[in-house]
Amino acid sequence: MTKKKSIGWNFIRGFAWAGLAFLVLPTLIAVPVSLTPKRYLSMPTGDVSLRHYINLFSSTEWMSSIGQSTIIAGFSALIATVLGTLCAIGLWRISSRASEVIRGILLLPLIIPPIISAMAFYRIWVKLGLIDSYLGMIIAHAILAAPMVLITVSASLANFDLRLEQASCNLGASIGTTLRRVVLPSIKPGIWAGAIFAFILSWDEIVVALFIAKFRIMTLPRRMWDGIRENTDPTVAASAVVLVLVTISALTIYTIMTNHIRIHESSEREENS
Repeated sequence: MTKKKSIGWNFIRGFAWAGLAFLVLPTLIAVPVSLTPKRYLSMPTGDVSLRHYINLFSSTEWMSSIGQSTIIAGFSALIATVLGTLCAIGLWRISSRASEVIRGILLLPLIIPPIISAMAFYRIWVKLGLIDSYLGMIIAHAILAAPMVLITVSASLANFDLRLEQASCNLGASIGTTLRRVVLPSIKPGIWAGAIFAFILSWDEIVVALFIAKFRIMTLPRRMWDGIRENTDPTVAASAVVLVLVTISALTIYTIMTNHIRIHESSEREENS
Protein backbone atom coordinates (compact mmCIF):
# COMPACT_ATOMS: atom_id res chain seq x y z
CA MET A 1 0.00 0.00 0.00
CA THR A 2 2.80 2.37 0.91
CA LYS A 3 4.61 1.51 -2.32
CA LYS A 4 1.50 2.36 -4.36
CA LYS A 5 1.19 5.71 -2.58
CA SER A 6 4.86 6.45 -3.25
CA ILE A 7 4.40 5.67 -6.96
CA GLY A 8 1.31 7.88 -7.07
CA TRP A 9 3.06 10.81 -5.43
CA ASN A 10 6.07 10.41 -7.73
CA PHE A 11 3.73 10.46 -10.73
CA ILE A 12 2.05 13.66 -9.45
CA ARG A 13 5.42 15.32 -8.84
CA GLY A 14 6.64 14.32 -12.27
CA PHE A 15 3.48 15.63 -13.90
CA ALA A 16 3.80 18.91 -11.96
CA TRP A 17 7.45 19.36 -13.02
CA ALA A 18 6.53 18.57 -16.63
CA GLY A 19 3.79 21.19 -16.54
CA LEU A 20 6.19 23.71 -15.02
CA ALA A 21 8.79 22.98 -17.68
CA PHE A 22 6.15 23.36 -20.41
CA LEU A 23 5.32 26.83 -19.09
CA VAL A 24 8.84 28.05 -18.31
CA LEU A 25 11.11 26.61 -21.00
CA PRO A 26 9.68 28.67 -23.91
CA THR A 27 10.66 31.87 -22.07
CA LEU A 28 14.28 30.71 -21.94
CA ILE A 29 14.58 30.93 -25.74
CA ALA A 30 15.25 34.64 -25.24
CA VAL A 31 18.61 33.83 -23.59
CA PRO A 32 20.42 32.40 -26.65
CA VAL A 33 18.70 34.87 -28.98
CA SER A 34 19.98 37.76 -26.85
CA LEU A 35 23.55 36.45 -27.31
CA THR A 36 23.49 36.43 -31.09
CA PRO A 37 26.19 38.58 -32.75
CA LYS A 38 23.82 39.44 -35.61
CA ARG A 39 21.70 42.57 -35.96
CA TYR A 40 18.41 40.67 -36.23
CA LEU A 41 16.60 38.08 -34.13
CA SER A 42 18.28 34.74 -34.65
CA MET A 43 19.85 31.86 -32.80
CA PRO A 44 23.66 32.06 -32.49
CA THR A 45 25.25 29.50 -34.78
CA GLY A 46 28.77 29.77 -33.44
CA ASP A 47 30.07 32.89 -31.75
CA VAL A 48 28.11 34.63 -29.00
CA SER A 49 28.14 38.32 -28.20
CA LEU A 50 27.07 40.63 -25.38
CA ARG A 51 26.66 43.56 -27.77
CA HIS A 52 22.89 43.67 -27.27
CA TYR A 53 23.21 43.79 -23.48
CA ILE A 54 25.75 46.58 -23.89
CA ASN A 55 23.30 48.38 -26.15
CA LEU A 56 20.51 47.85 -23.62
CA PHE A 57 22.43 49.36 -20.68
CA SER A 58 24.17 52.08 -22.67
CA SER A 59 21.08 53.29 -24.55
CA THR A 60 19.40 56.34 -23.04
CA GLU A 61 16.02 55.21 -24.35
CA TRP A 62 16.20 51.69 -22.93
CA MET A 63 17.55 52.84 -19.56
CA SER A 64 14.82 55.47 -19.39
CA SER A 65 12.23 52.74 -19.90
CA ILE A 66 13.79 50.56 -17.19
CA GLY A 67 13.76 53.53 -14.81
CA GLN A 68 10.15 54.38 -15.62
CA SER A 69 9.04 50.78 -15.12
CA THR A 70 10.86 50.61 -11.78
CA ILE A 71 9.31 53.85 -10.51
CA ILE A 72 5.80 52.94 -11.63
CA ALA A 73 6.04 49.38 -10.31
CA GLY A 74 7.47 50.54 -6.97
CA PHE A 75 4.81 53.16 -6.24
CA SER A 76 1.93 51.07 -7.57
CA ALA A 77 3.08 48.10 -5.45
CA LEU A 78 3.23 50.35 -2.37
CA ILE A 79 -0.29 51.70 -2.94
CA ALA A 80 -1.68 48.25 -3.80
CA THR A 81 -0.09 46.74 -0.68
CA VAL A 82 -1.63 49.34 1.62
CA LEU A 83 -5.07 49.13 0.00
CA GLY A 84 -5.09 45.35 -0.33
CA THR A 85 -3.94 44.81 3.25
CA LEU A 86 -6.52 47.19 4.70
CA CYS A 87 -9.30 45.63 2.60
CA ALA A 88 -8.27 42.11 3.64
CA ILE A 89 -8.23 43.04 7.34
CA GLY A 90 -11.57 44.85 7.06
CA LEU A 91 -13.27 41.93 5.31
CA TRP A 92 -11.71 39.53 7.80
CA ARG A 93 -13.15 41.50 10.72
CA ILE A 94 -16.63 41.75 9.15
CA SER A 95 -16.75 38.05 8.18
CA SER A 96 -20.27 37.90 6.76
CA ARG A 97 -22.05 37.15 3.49
CA ALA A 98 -21.83 40.82 2.59
CA SER A 99 -18.05 40.72 3.02
CA GLU A 100 -17.81 37.79 0.62
CA VAL A 101 -19.82 39.72 -1.97
CA ILE A 102 -17.51 42.70 -1.51
CA ARG A 103 -14.49 40.41 -1.79
CA GLY A 104 -15.80 39.09 -5.10
CA ILE A 105 -16.25 42.64 -6.40
CA LEU A 106 -12.72 43.60 -5.34
CA LEU A 107 -11.33 40.58 -7.19
CA LEU A 108 -12.93 41.61 -10.48
CA PRO A 109 -9.73 43.19 -11.88
CA LEU A 110 -8.22 39.68 -11.88
CA ILE A 111 -11.24 38.20 -13.66
CA ILE A 112 -12.01 40.83 -16.27
CA PRO A 113 -9.88 40.51 -19.46
CA PRO A 114 -7.04 43.07 -19.50
CA ILE A 115 -8.29 44.61 -22.74
CA ILE A 116 -11.62 45.48 -21.08
CA SER A 117 -9.85 47.04 -18.09
CA ALA A 118 -7.56 48.98 -20.43
CA MET A 119 -10.49 50.46 -22.37
CA ALA A 120 -12.25 51.38 -19.12
CA PHE A 121 -9.13 53.10 -17.80
CA TYR A 122 -8.74 54.96 -21.09
CA ARG A 123 -12.29 56.35 -21.02
CA ILE A 124 -12.03 57.46 -17.39
CA TRP A 125 -8.45 58.72 -17.58
CA VAL A 126 -9.27 60.92 -20.61
CA LYS A 127 -11.90 62.74 -18.57
CA LEU A 128 -9.56 63.08 -15.58
CA GLY A 129 -6.58 64.23 -17.67
CA LEU A 130 -4.40 61.31 -16.55
CA ILE A 131 -3.49 59.97 -19.98
CA ASP A 132 0.27 59.60 -20.50
CA SER A 133 1.12 60.52 -16.91
CA TYR A 134 2.98 58.78 -14.10
CA LEU A 135 0.02 59.25 -11.78
CA GLY A 136 -2.35 57.62 -14.26
CA MET A 137 -0.09 54.60 -14.76
CA ILE A 138 0.57 54.18 -11.03
CA ILE A 139 -3.12 54.33 -10.11
CA ALA A 140 -4.11 51.94 -12.90
CA HIS A 141 -1.45 49.41 -11.96
CA ALA A 142 -2.30 49.75 -8.27
CA ILE A 143 -5.96 48.96 -9.02
CA LEU A 144 -4.93 45.90 -11.02
CA ALA A 145 -2.47 44.69 -8.37
CA ALA A 146 -4.53 45.31 -5.21
CA PRO A 147 -6.53 42.05 -5.62
CA MET A 148 -3.27 40.08 -5.55
CA VAL A 149 -2.44 41.62 -2.17
CA LEU A 150 -5.99 40.95 -0.98
CA ILE A 151 -5.60 37.25 -1.78
CA THR A 152 -2.21 36.76 -0.12
CA VAL A 153 -3.07 38.75 3.01
CA SER A 154 -6.43 36.98 3.34
CA ALA A 155 -4.59 33.66 3.19
CA SER A 156 -2.32 34.78 6.05
CA LEU A 157 -5.28 36.03 8.08
CA ALA A 158 -6.97 32.64 7.72
CA ASN A 159 -4.15 31.17 9.86
CA PHE A 160 -4.09 34.03 12.37
CA ASP A 161 -4.84 33.07 15.98
CA LEU A 162 -7.76 35.23 17.16
CA ARG A 163 -6.73 34.68 20.76
CA LEU A 164 -3.74 36.95 20.21
CA GLU A 165 -6.02 39.83 19.23
CA GLN A 166 -8.36 39.14 22.14
CA ALA A 167 -5.46 39.03 24.58
CA SER A 168 -4.15 42.35 23.29
CA CYS A 169 -7.56 44.01 23.68
CA ASN A 170 -8.05 42.53 27.15
CA LEU A 171 -4.70 43.98 28.22
CA GLY A 172 -5.92 47.47 27.32
CA ALA A 173 -4.40 47.95 23.86
CA SER A 174 -6.37 50.07 21.44
CA ILE A 175 -7.54 48.80 18.05
CA GLY A 176 -4.75 50.70 16.31
CA THR A 177 -2.09 49.33 18.65
CA THR A 178 -3.41 45.79 18.28
CA LEU A 179 -3.40 46.13 14.52
CA ARG A 180 0.12 47.59 14.44
CA ARG A 181 1.81 45.35 17.03
CA VAL A 182 -0.13 42.08 16.86
CA VAL A 183 -2.01 41.59 13.60
CA LEU A 184 0.41 43.09 11.06
CA PRO A 185 3.55 41.35 12.39
CA SER A 186 1.70 38.02 12.28
CA ILE A 187 0.71 38.39 8.62
CA LYS A 188 4.00 39.82 7.31
CA PRO A 189 4.63 36.88 4.91
CA GLY A 190 1.30 37.52 3.20
CA ILE A 191 1.95 41.25 2.98
CA TRP A 192 5.42 40.75 1.50
CA ALA A 193 4.07 38.20 -0.96
CA GLY A 194 1.35 40.59 -2.08
CA ALA A 195 3.83 43.46 -2.45
CA ILE A 196 6.20 41.39 -4.59
CA PHE A 197 3.40 40.03 -6.77
CA ALA A 198 2.06 43.57 -7.19
CA PHE A 199 5.51 44.77 -8.26
CA ILE A 200 5.87 41.93 -10.76
CA LEU A 201 2.38 42.54 -12.18
CA SER A 202 3.15 46.22 -12.76
CA TRP A 203 6.67 45.51 -14.05
CA ASP A 204 5.36 43.09 -16.71
CA GLU A 205 2.08 44.85 -17.61
CA ILE A 206 1.67 45.89 -21.25
CA VAL A 207 -2.04 46.05 -22.24
CA VAL A 208 -3.04 49.00 -20.04
CA ALA A 209 0.24 50.76 -20.88
CA LEU A 210 -0.61 50.60 -24.59
CA PHE A 211 -3.91 52.37 -23.94
CA ILE A 212 -3.06 55.08 -21.42
CA ALA A 213 0.63 55.78 -22.22
CA LYS A 214 1.42 57.73 -25.38
CA PHE A 215 4.73 59.55 -25.75
CA ARG A 216 5.90 60.68 -22.30
CA ILE A 217 5.56 57.30 -20.58
CA MET A 218 7.41 54.42 -22.21
CA THR A 219 7.70 51.45 -19.86
CA LEU A 220 10.06 48.60 -20.64
CA PRO A 221 7.34 46.17 -21.87
CA ARG A 222 5.90 48.91 -24.09
CA ARG A 223 9.30 49.71 -25.59
CA MET A 224 9.80 46.00 -26.24
CA TRP A 225 6.42 45.94 -27.98
CA ASP A 226 7.35 48.91 -30.14
CA GLY A 227 10.74 47.35 -30.88
CA ILE A 228 9.12 44.15 -32.14
CA ARG A 229 6.67 46.07 -34.31
CA GLU A 230 9.18 48.47 -35.84
CA ASN A 231 12.28 46.27 -36.20
CA THR A 232 13.79 42.98 -35.11
CA ASP A 233 16.53 44.32 -32.86
CA PRO A 234 17.85 41.51 -30.58
CA THR A 235 18.04 44.12 -27.81
CA VAL A 236 14.39 43.20 -27.29
CA ALA A 237 15.52 39.67 -26.37
CA ALA A 238 18.12 41.10 -23.98
CA SER A 239 15.44 43.21 -22.29
CA ALA A 240 13.21 40.12 -22.06
CA VAL A 241 15.99 38.31 -20.18
CA VAL A 242 16.25 41.30 -17.83
CA LEU A 243 12.48 41.11 -17.19
CA VAL A 244 12.74 37.43 -16.36
CA LEU A 245 15.74 37.99 -14.07
CA VAL A 246 13.94 40.78 -12.18
CA THR A 247 10.92 38.52 -11.69
CA ILE A 248 13.06 35.62 -10.47
CA SER A 249 15.02 37.96 -8.16
CA ALA A 250 11.78 39.30 -6.65
CA LEU A 251 10.51 35.78 -5.99
CA THR A 252 13.88 34.76 -4.52
CA ILE A 253 13.86 37.75 -2.18
CA TYR A 254 10.35 36.83 -1.08
CA THR A 255 11.38 33.24 -0.37
CA ILE A 256 14.42 34.33 1.66
CA MET A 257 12.42 36.89 3.63
CA THR A 258 9.57 34.50 4.44
CA ASN A 259 12.04 31.83 5.57
CA HIS A 260 13.80 34.40 7.76
CA ILE A 261 10.47 35.49 9.27
CA ARG A 262 9.46 31.89 9.99
CA ILE A 263 12.82 31.09 11.61
CA HIS A 264 12.58 34.26 13.71
CA GLU A 265 9.03 33.44 14.80
CA SER A 266 9.92 29.84 15.67
CA SER A 267 12.90 31.01 17.74
CA GLU A 268 10.67 33.47 19.60
CA ARG A 269 8.17 30.70 20.37
CA GLU A 270 10.95 28.50 21.73
CA GLU A 271 12.23 31.34 23.92
CA ASN A 272 8.74 32.08 25.24
CA SER A 273 8.09 28.41 25.96
